[in-house]
Amino acid sequence: MRRGLETFIADLASAGVGGLLIPDIPLEETEEARVLCARYGLELVLLATPTSPLARMEKIAAATGGFVYLVSVTGVTGVQEKMEERVQGLIAKLKGVTQKPIAVGFGISKPEQAAQIASWGADGVIVGSALVRALGESGSAEEGLRQMTELIQSLRAALPPRSPLDFISRLFR
Repeated sequence: MRRGLETFIADLASAGVGGLLIPDIPLEETEEARVLCARYGLELVLLATPTSPLARMEKIAAATGGFVYLVSVTGVTGVQEKMEERVQGLIAKLKGVTQKPIAVGFGISKPEQAAQIASWGADGVIVGSALVRALGESGSAEEGLRQMTELIQSLRAALPPRSPLDFISRLFR
């Protein structure tokens, strides 16, 4: 970022990146990034949280590119044992204010969780910590990649076919 936001976004676009997520950036501070992402053909994905009021969720959904990233927990990311049922209500609220796909992230690590979130109406799931853990706890890079691939395939198999956010399966075919 020291080289500047425009250079960063231009470099992402030239590398073939399709979207950008900047964690912890408030909606009110996204205008420059949104303009630059549009200029270079990237989707700037914004996050809605469990504490976002409905009016703010609507603004986030209007400003986000591609899909709305719904954070499933209050606090920090990491593997969760069980999904909070309030996520179902949050998905419904977002569905009421946008036609854009909704992907739920934070804490998802098991196929059962992905299936549950899909049954609640989400269009996709976002998995990070579980993939990092699979790679980091493996004995080698090759083993880590194998474990990551298996996890992604099991998560994908738990989701309905032809999900609008079928990006996971496109990455690991």
